[in-house]
Amino acid sequence: MKKQQTGQSMDRVDGRLKVTGGAKYFADYHVDELLYAALVCSPISHGTIKSINATKALRAPGVADVVSHLNAPRVAGYQSSKPGEKNGLQIFKDDRIYSNGQPVAIVVANTLERAVHAATLVEVEYNQETHYTDMNASIGKAFQNSRMKDYLRGEAGAWEKAAVTHSAEYTIPLEVHNPMELAGIIAHWTTPDTLTLYAKTQGVKSVQETIKDLFQIPEQNITVHSQFVGGGFGMALRIWPLEVATILAAKKIRKPVKLVITRDQMFTLVGYRPNATQKLSLGATAEGKLTGITHEAVAITSPYEDFTEGIVAMSKFMYACPNVNTKYQLVPLNMSTPVWMRGPGEATGAFALESGIDELAYKLKMDPLQLRILNHADTDPERNLPFSSKYLKEAYTLGAEKIGWSARNPVPRSTEENGMLVGYGMSSGTFGAYRGKATVSATLKADGSLILQSAASDIGPGTATAMVQIAADVTGITPEKIKFMLGESVYPFAPEQGGSSTVSTVGSAVSDACKELQQQLATIAISNIPAFKTATPETIVFEDGQLITANQETKISYETLLQQQHLPEVKVMTTSQGGAERKKYSMYSFSVHFAKVHVHPDTGVVRIQHIVSVADAGTIVNAKTARSQMIGGVVGGIGMALTEEAILDHRFGRFVNNNFADYHVAVNADTPPTDVYFINKKDPYINPMGSKGMGEIALIGFAAAVSNAVFNATGKRVRDLPITPDKVLNTAATV
Repeated sequence: MKKQQTGQSMDRVDGRLKVTGGAKYFADYHVDELLYAALVCSPISHGTIKSINATKALRAPGVADVVSHLNAPRVAGYQSSKPGEKNGLQIFKDDRIYSNGQPVAIVVANTLERAVHAATLVEVEYNQETHYTDMNASIGKAFQNSRMKDYLRGEAGAWEKAAVTHSAEYTIPLEVHNPMELAGIIAHWTTPDTLTLYAKTQGVKSVQETIKDLFQIPEQNITVHSQFVGGGFGMALRIWPLEVATILAAKKIRKPVKLVITRDQMFTLVGYRPNATQKLSLGATAEGKLTGITHEAVAITSPYEDFTEGIVAMSKFMYACPNVNTKYQLVPLNMSTPVWMRGPGEATGAFALESGIDELAYKLKMDPLQLRILNHADTDPERNLPFSSKYLKEAYTLGAEKIGWSARNPVPRSTEENGMLVGYGMSSGTFGAYRGKATVSATLKADGSLILQSAASDIGPGTATAMVQIAADVTGITPEKIKFMLGESVYPFAPEQGGSSTVSTVGSAVSDACKELQQQLATIAISNIPAFKTATPETIVFEDGQLITANQETKISYETLLQQQHLPEVKVMTTSQGGAERKKYSMYSFSVHFAKVHVHPDTGVVRIQHIVSVADAGTIVNAKTARSQMIGGVVGGIGMALTEEAILDHRFGRFVNNNFADYHVAVNADTPPTDVYFINKKDPYINPMGSKGMGEIALIGFAAAVSNAVFNATGKRVRDLPITPDKVLNTAATV
């Protein structure tokens, strides 16, 4: 019997393509007669366009057109909007300016350089109006979105009556998606109602659906290619106005148009993690049992969309507490719409909750780890359901052992190494474990090879590799003979890659398709092979790419069966989705992060020395790529904790650090030795593999672990991220 593939550290099936330059990303494609685009963006943050003069630009060499609200083709989907309805920025529909950097025109030319130059020649006059980009100054405009109702379990504000209380505000700054691959698209109308797109997207089917609704053309007339994505992290979960502008330009000019935006435009055109302020209040008995949690959050959104995410979600169920109430409000500002960023709102909320738990532990004179264990929720207190699986206590124990938690001195500012203050911190993370609906086609060829197709995306975690491993385990076919094809809208349906659900969703469809394929082979064998005539599909054993009779006396390989029956291939199409199990169980992945830090006592510089992250994410399909996922989350978490902050000059509503020199993402020098461990115990209910999502929990909670470690090292509590030296030095000691 061959070695099980899931759980092994299998190399990426697309690894060679990526390292040799063979992988084609959207910008690598070339279409005949391709033209290049550059955007003209608004320098004001609120108002109207008074006039646009494109004369100079149109006279420039190589310029094909300048498209704006004055001459853009009609977008049929815009017309269905109701007055006052918030449904996104309808690009080039009218003269309104809602935010700084909003595209007001797109210039198309026969080279990129000519398009960029011509964009500087477009003359635009504006009627400027008062803008609002400061959340604190606009807090009076906060309102509650209907999707995020107040939550109450037990008594509201019960924390105030507790023997020991803690209440504080925590702030997350605006953070920007900055993958190496810039956003953009290639749009090509091959006929007036047939469109081909080469896109950077986390969901080719969702792009297809959005464009169908906007331009009201048949879905089958829209082809989307996106086999490789150079980092998404949430920014590619939707179609943005920049992409619609490119599609409009291509429609007007009747030639293919390519747009790749600039680095500074990444700050204004493709979403961001919204600035948020949270007030977290905790109450506990003198022994440390939580009696009340109140979590109130205020975050920003755009004037034309009410963006919400799960900022207060974790507080509702993470700990066993009888009284919990949450509130989540939005402040509309003259900015573009936020979007989910890795760890979505849960990463924002976890910073407040897990920092607050640490602060409460100090007031209780209790080990923060023991406080968490004491208040561990054995069942989901929000839904009053058992967890499908939860091994968080094991993760706590394992992580504490590996970081050397026993060496931690509970007295802040009490330990030094080589002239540096030493601190240990930890935190928990959690995110919903989902299984959506997906369809996979499976084709077994007469040579024994297996081809799987689904319109899934891969923004980096190694989707195709995991699917090959799952298929290999079900069929017994060696991974070298299995190919998983993805990223094309012509393939069967798969949802967007987001929310840590791809392996669970598409992997289940792969598993089910392979099982259905085996049933087809069983039927063929029973009908045509004498030794199998008395068998039933249920009694035939499938092992090592063979069909075996129950008595083990007769074996026949898949390829031999097809060749004997003169069948070039056997093909199935299988749709898979979860059932009633989600109504019976609460399904979550969990993580624990431990950090050891050094803090320079005179400069306030924080250096992370050692990280241990433990994931409770069910069965690990690929140990190698799973470890990479966890390390990737850690790197993002380091940026969140120590360096990342997009800064606005509120006089103009304009970003002042919109580049890689001034917006500091974590780099190799910031990343210390990182140990990753997996509980690796199957969830018995969520899907056939027993696997739960990992991409989000890799980051959720991490910033709090660093913040808690800094406090342990210095006795100073930084509640507004990022933790920069000036804050460490200026924050009053709170020991």
